[in-house]
Formats: sequence, structure tokens, C-alpha cells
Amino acid sequence: MLEARNLSVEFASRGRRARAVDGVNLAVGAGEIVALVGESGCGKTTLARTLLGLEKPAGGEVFYDGKPLSYKARELKAYRRRVQLVLQDPTGSLNPRQTVYEAVAEGPRIHKLPDEEKVVADALSRAGLRPPERFFLRYPHELSGGQRQRVVIAGALALNPDVLIADEPVASLDASVRGEILALLLRLRDDLGLSALVVTHDLGLAWNIADRVAVMYLGRIVESGPTEQVLQSPQHPYTKALLSVLPESPEKIVLTGEPPDPTRIPSGCRFHPRCQVVFGDCRTVPLQILPAAETQQAACHLLKLDG
Repeated sequence: MLEARNLSVEFASRGRRARAVDGVNLAVGAGEIVALVGESGCGKTTLARTLLGLEKPAGGEVFYDGKPLSYKARELKAYRRRVQLVLQDPTGSLNPRQTVYEAVAEGPRIHKLPDEEKVVADALSRAGLRPPERFFLRYPHELSGGQRQRVVIAGALALNPDVLIADEPVASLDASVRGEILALLLRLRDDLGLSALVVTHDLGLAWNIADRVAVMYLGRIVESGPTEQVLQSPQHPYTKALLSVLPESPEKIVLTGEPPDPTRIPSGCRFHPRCQVVFGDCRTVPLQILPAAETQQAACHLLKLDG
């Protein structure tokens, strides 16, 4: 449904070019949930914004349903009806002066959909706010955090999209509510056939919701594959370090330093300055960019040694 092919995004930074996304291949299939995982600043949100058409790539292309994304206004408007965004902070996403009805009706009005009230009611119902009429005239401050996030999801569902891009969809919610929102996303996938790209730093969330996982570091996918394989048998040292922070992990791996400056990406493997098993080739020999594939794969020199 949605694919990035060799995608690169650059920004000007203090007279240099910062490569926020640097050669990413990523695909989200029909009815599939893919988790994009990594530390803050690794390029996850920039990649999500580029997939939505909010950023223009410096290189590569975005494909939707097999066709390259056009950046002409009319085509982009039609595309954004099919691919919808769910933001991290529902309080910041909703206008405090708008009622729930107005918030959910905004997208259908922009796209001039008929039967507005029915569209809004159906979207609220699908998002788990029932009976929907009870919420029409409420304001965001009158709702719980979980209800506000459901309103944001309803706003996306009102346009009947094919793909949701959810940027940290439960990060700002209480632990007791997170499971409800994740269960809602899974139900939407099962009932409506929705595809989803879930951007998160939480591998526990990825385990619970995703069919496949892509691990991102400094603008590149360093490991990807089926969730169970990647999280039970990680191949890349970075993935192993991320997993080691989970309570049930027998081994704790503490990474030193911070992710490097994206205007000065290290030579060789870009993870080598922080890697716990670095050796000679890691510092000098570049790694190939991973293709979009369904099988588990990782960009690491150690895998070459293992044959």
C-alpha cells in the first residue's frame, strides 16, 4: 500500500546539510501493521512526514498503491484522504475551542463528503465512542486522555483511509489506557482492513501490535523483519541494545554517548562509535542499504563474518 524507495531527506543546519533520512527502503502491505522503532532524533518522524507528503524528499520516491506520489496540490489532497496521520499528543492535536463534532467533521468538510453527520457519527463509533451523539457537543477538556486520542483517531477514520501513520500514538497516555488504544488499532486493522505504520521508541508496543518491525538509526533502517524474529533473535547490536532495556531482558547493554550529528555521519557503519562489538571494518567499510523485504535482515559487518 505504502512504500519508500531509497528515500532521503535533508535539512540545512548551520551551513551544512543534515541527512535526517538517508536511503530508506520501507514497505507497508495491505492490512499490515509495521512498527518503526528507534531513539529520539533517529529520523522516524521525518520519515513519517515524508510518507505523508509533508516533506519533499531530496532523493528517492514515495509510492502509494504502486504509483509514485505526486506533489501537485490536487493529487496531494486526494492522497492525504487515503493516508491519514494520528499524532502523539491528543491535547495538542485538538482545538480547545472546537467541539468533538467540529473536530471530526473538519476533514469531511475539506473533502466535501456528503452526509456529514452520519460520517462523524460512524467515525466516532468505530473509534469506540458510543453512542456518538453523546460526544458531539463536548469539548476536549471534558474528555479523558484516552477519549481525546479516540477523537483524533475518529478524525482520521472519517475520511475512510487505507493507511494510518500513527506517531507515538500512546506515548502521552496512562498505562491503563494504552492497551485500549492498541486494541482499537488492531480491531480497525481486522474490521476495516486498515494498514498502519506505527512510529514508536517502545519495543514492547511493537511486540504487542506489529506484524513487522523496522529499526532505525541515524537516518537508516539497520534491521527489519517479522516482529517475532527481530525481537526474539535480534541480529544488529543496536537492536540488541534497545531490547536490553526491557525488564525481562537477561543482559543489560548500556550505549555510550549520543547519536552522532546527522551533518557529520561517521564513515563505515554509522553505529560504530557506540557499538559494543565494534571491530576494524566497522570503522571504514560502508554497509549496503537494506532493501524492503519481508524476511529478517540487518546491516552489520558481523553478519558477514558469520557467513
